[in-house]
Amino acid sequence: MFLEQLGRVNTVVLDKTGTLTHGQPEIRTALPAAGVDDGALLETAASAELRSEHPLGKTIVAHARALGHVLPEPEHFGYTPGRGIDAVLGAEQVLVGNRALLRAHGVAVPEDVFARHPEASEVLVARAGRFLGAIVIADRVRAEATQAIRAIQAMGIKTILLTGDARAVAEVIARELGISEVAADLLPDDKQKRVRELVAQGRTVAMVGDGINDAPALIEAQVGVAMGSGTDVARESADVVLLGNDLLKFADTLGIARRTRRIIWANFVGTIGVDAVGIGLAAFGLLNPLLAAFIHVASELTFILNSARLLPPRSKGESQTAVA
Repeated sequence: MFLEQLGRVNTVVLDKTGTLTHGQPEIRTALPAAGVDDGALLETAASAELRSEHPLGKTIVAHARALGHVLPEPEHFGYTPGRGIDAVLGAEQVLVGNRALLRAHGVAVPEDVFARHPEASEVLVARAGRFLGAIVIADRVRAEATQAIRAIQAMGIKTILLTGDARAVAEVIARELGISEVAADLLPDDKQKRVRELVAQGRTVAMVGDGINDAPALIEAQVGVAMGSGTDVARESADVVLLGNDLLKFADTLGIARRTRRIIWANFVGTIGVDAVGIGLAAFGLLNPLLAAFIHVASELTFILNSARLLPPRSKGESQTAVA
């Protein structure tokens, strides 16, 4: 069933972090506000992120510990999907997340804080209502992602990037991969809504993701595809789980599904055609038992050989082993 649906896919929606990128972000630098040192900024952010399961949070915590910071446990920990962390340290509220989170709590954020780092994920830090600064974290694009996107687009399939990251970050990744349509700053519900809109437009959508935030969209798509290293929630929500994280395998699967669907339809149309010819010949008294048997056997062999084109080619090594 899913192979047939994959064969009809004309739109592939992709998450960014962990799907097109490795999901192993690295801290490039810290951008403290005036009067704040790097150590205080990093320690505050890392302490707030101690209980976080998000890749960015884990990166901050690991980096702080590697530098020898002692991180106190937060007295309170809260997480808003698509926005960030709301914690309490020393009876003071600490916010670690994007602009939407800080603005929702009345914290002013400079507009040009990431002006020199458009490729970085937006991680802003505030404590007790004061903006402390930002941490520049960037991920690396998967080596096979560009080739996979080109292969998918070569089939005439539209590709769309959906991400909760800032638009500047998303557009850098999209330009590198050749994806023209981007939607950024999205909450999980926004991703789900976008996929639902595409389905309502009559498109056959495959959604590829790996995180908790992608689960609603994976369910909404006709075919949900989870990365092998994705979260349990993503894998449970998907129809297909990739073994590993190679996007080229997904592109190959799309190609096989399309080829399979074409061959099935060719065999179906061929069968109808042969039967129609046979009925016509019989109606005019031109079909004798010998000719009927020949037409039947010849057509069946033709359809079997046509289907055999789906068999994978044997490698030279396998052939040599078989001969030996």
